[in-house]
Amino acid sequence: MRLVKTLPILLSLGAALGSVSAWALPNDSEQPIRVQADDAQLDDKQGIATYKGDVVITQGSMIVKGNTVTLTRTPAGDIDVVTSVGNLAYFEQKQKIDSPQPVKGYGKTIQYHAQQNRIVLIDQAKVISDDGSTTEGEKIVYDTVKQVATAGRANGAPITTPRQRIDMVIPPKQKAK
Repeated sequence: MRLVKTLPILLSLGAALGSVSAWALPNDSEQPIRVQADDAQLDDKQGIATYKGDVVITQGSMIVKGNTVTLTRTPAGDIDVVTSVGNLAYFEQKQKIDSPQPVKGYGKTIQYHAQQNRIVLIDQAKVISDDGSTTEGEKIVYDTVKQVATAGRANGAPITTPRQRIDMVIPPKQKAK
């Protein structure tokens, strides 16, 4: 892997991951990005980078894990989609400095659509909020700008474990002592 070809992809990844600021600590986008994998294939002409083998991407409080992580770029060189596939793929990031826990997301596939500011978790999708509330379903879509989550059926996507219903758990608020 040559650094000259890798650097533009990593810089674009930083811009994409940094734009998830609605779901992040304020300084996460200013932190260095670290990619660890067993194998990397970079195709600058097609705008695709594929990392395989226990992939771990970190930046500040953000962690993305998967068996395979693929990054695609637009013709202008901006990150288009980051796709993490695993059994299960994993995402976590702290929302607030004083939050004791990060928001965590699981799914067989996790996609970050940078141009649409959207994170999609597909197949065995689960999101655990920093307050401990959970949402589970076939598919969960999170709009990082509006901070709105939608859960439902994964129409058209292959699913290993079909779910007929969404399952949400909201813990009671802690009373002041």
